[in-house]
Amino acid sequence: MRNQLNRRAPKDPATGERRSMPKWSIWVLIAVAGLLILGPRMWPSSTDTKVTYTEFLDLVNKGNVTKIKINNISNLISGTMTDGSTFVTTGAATLSDADEQLLKAKGVDYDYSAPQGNFLTNLIPILLPFLLIMGFFIWMQRRAMGQAGSIMSIGRSRAKSYNADKPSTTFADVAGYEGVKQEIKEVVDFLRMPERFKEIGARVPKGILLVGPPGTGKTLFARAVAGEAGVGFLSVTGSDFMEMFVGVGASRVRDLFQQAAKMGRAIIFVDEIDSIGRKRGAGLGGGHDEREQTLNQMLAEMDGFEATEGIVVLAATNRPDILDPALLRPGRFDRQIIVPLPEVDERLAILKVHSVDKRMGTDIDLETMAKATPGMSGADLANLVNEAALFAVRRGSTQIERIDFENARDRVVLGARRESLVLNAEEKRATAYHEGGHAVLATVLPHSDPLHKVTILPRGMALGVTWTLPEERHTYSREFFEDIICKAMGGRVAEMIVFGNLTSGAANDLEQATGIARRMVREWGMSDLIGPMAWTGQQQVFLGEDLMTSGREYSDETARKIDEEIGNILHAQQERAREILTKHRIGLDLVANALLEQETIDGPTVALLVQQGLGAVNLPTTSPSDSAAAGD
Repeated sequence: MRNQLNRRAPKDPATGERRSMPKWSIWVLIAVAGLLILGPRMWPSSTDTKVTYTEFLDLVNKGNVTKIKINNISNLISGTMTDGSTFVTTGAATLSDADEQLLKAKGVDYDYSAPQGNFLTNLIPILLPFLLIMGFFIWMQRRAMGQAGSIMSIGRSRAKSYNADKPSTTFADVAGYEGVKQEIKEVVDFLRMPERFKEIGARVPKGILLVGPPGTGKTLFARAVAGEAGVGFLSVTGSDFMEMFVGVGASRVRDLFQQAAKMGRAIIFVDEIDSIGRKRGAGLGGGHDEREQTLNQMLAEMDGFEATEGIVVLAATNRPDILDPALLRPGRFDRQIIVPLPEVDERLAILKVHSVDKRMGTDIDLETMAKATPGMSGADLANLVNEAALFAVRRGSTQIERIDFENARDRVVLGARRESLVLNAEEKRATAYHEGGHAVLATVLPHSDPLHKVTILPRGMALGVTWTLPEERHTYSREFFEDIICKAMGGRVAEMIVFGNLTSGAANDLEQATGIARRMVREWGMSDLIGPMAWTGQQQVFLGEDLMTSGREYSDETARKIDEEIGNILHAQQERAREILTKHRIGLDLVANALLEQETIDGPTVALLVQQGLGAVNLPTTSPSDSAAAGD
């Protein structure tokens, strides 16, 4: 009904949009009608001379009045004088006997009248109260029906529909990922030309599951598929199916597929499907909760339509391990497409896409920046470019320069600089040697990642940061993990060598080292004592996971051996770090002194200082012995 009223409303000449009538206009119309009808009866004509009742009696006594008419409803007395003029006055409802005798004595023609209006004017005073009462009850009824309608519509799908005629996203907007595009292209070809597949008898997958870490562009791929195919696109998140009322999730699933069926050929995209597609089973949830009912309805709907109907279901998740096996079987989600973190070439393409609308300086090398951002997703790279633009604005620059990208990368990876935190001289010196220990080991260890920079400026939750750039690796050796543990022990060992005591600054380092050592023993089979056996980490009980099988899978004796082997690995790498730092003690002092002076030094500078400590090149003005003495 509301849509019909809007279509009938006039259009705004400026905007072209239809203007609806204000709610208060109906009351204005009622008031105007009342004034037009009742006004002439309530107010006399402005052409009549107004006189008082005393003046009226004087005129009668003088014989100037020839005729009067008394309105016994409004108590108005209108009359005509001998000269033809008219007058009006207000008297009593009835004339007194004396006044009536006076009128008869003076020959005044007088008469009583009760004006009778037309049919409409007589009917309005009677019907108006009833109309107002009926209007009030109708208004209350519509409000109640509107609220009831909103309650009844709770089972409708909340999917957002996108216009297929104006695609906003295509594969050109997705940088890199050529392999992923090739796999998804089959779906696009089917939606464009289904006859080619029907002729040969091929069946296109009913469902495609996009799997990958957060921020890799899974949702962007789904929109690109809809844009390329030129069909209807319904987007919904897994949490949209869940509601406090029982059965709402299943009802919304049915309504979603009904909307897709009305479109003919369409794409249904379910983002974060793990919120409704988790494993069914014993677990804590039982077998009749609302989430499982929603999942069952999803499974039934995916089995209910044929591939020839032109409906394809796309879903995205970063937790494929917790999805129900029935959801992943052939005939439902036939194909899983991995959307991994971008490689260096893909990161370069993503940086170029996000830099198109930015004013870039001439000293920016996006290729170098792509190599220096391993492990970043597409969302991280987009945020990196935006942070660089913000840094440029803070500097008052009109374009983004290389220093802005460096600051943005430090901000994203290391955290914001804590300007308010001021270290005293003792804490600053301890932090310099702590980070110097990490930096020296990162420089001399053969399997360590290259050192990028080291700083003693507080960033994030750390008092200092040693930053290495991970190389593009897909497999990792035992020696690599041992070097990581050794490097993590570098700060702790440097404090023991220089100061003879320990601080709490190595808490995060020990946590990292212990975690790697535990996985080396329990998962990767890199222990001679335990051998080629693997156990997954201790996981929390999850909905759909059986409580009886979530415990430890090995004996107490094996647990004791595992703990012993983890301790042996940590102690061995700590002694290794001690030997290396003792050998490079002069280089450690040089690096620490440089950090105290400059607060931040890069990897090549650290390598040069370590070589100086070994006597490979000329030493600076400060002798190694002085530096060592200062360190002691």
